[in-house]
Amino acid sequence: MRELSLNVMDIAQNSLSAGASLIGVEVEEDAALDQLVIRISDNGRGMDEETVRRVQDPFYTTRTTRKVGLGVPLFKMEAEMTGGGLEVKSRPGEGTVVTARFVPSHVDMIPLGDICATMLLLITGNPDRDFLFRWQRNSRGFTLDTRELRGVLGGDVPLDSPDVAEWIGGYLKEQEEALKEES
Repeated sequence: MRELSLNVMDIAQNSLSAGASLIGVEVEEDAALDQLVIRISDNGRGMDEETVRRVQDPFYTTRTTRKVGLGVPLFKMEAEMTGGGLEVKSRPGEGTVVTARFVPSHVDMIPLGDICATMLLLITGNPDRDFLFRWQRNSRGFTLDTRELRGVLGGDVPLDSPDVAEWIGGYLKEQEEALKEES
């Protein structure tokens, strides 16, 4: 994949397929440590130890429509190419956490991409699910929690309504700009 945000989309889709009602996406950038950490967590079905081991194999998938599953193996490869790594933790009935660590200064580091657009698409494309998005860059950061949005909106206004989607997109871009100002 050419952008890490596409990997986030792929892993989040796995969470949705696993029946997760809450998906967390965390992006932590630390220039002093030369580190980028991306963590996707969910409260879905989870996996047993054997499946956790096998999920990093491109020739393993739980899908019946194809015989390969490249999402996690590609994410792992992209992290390892920079001198980082990938860890998958999961327990049946408790959910899964995928953590990828990257070294941003490495020549093989691919761009993060438009993580805000990715989150907007995930949120508006799955209005029946909740998302907790946190982006931390050095000493600044922000959080968007759809559970809080639902509390403000009440039960009558869905997250995929055009006005709400426009607000979410604007909020994410505004926060991203504020993070860039620090850099």
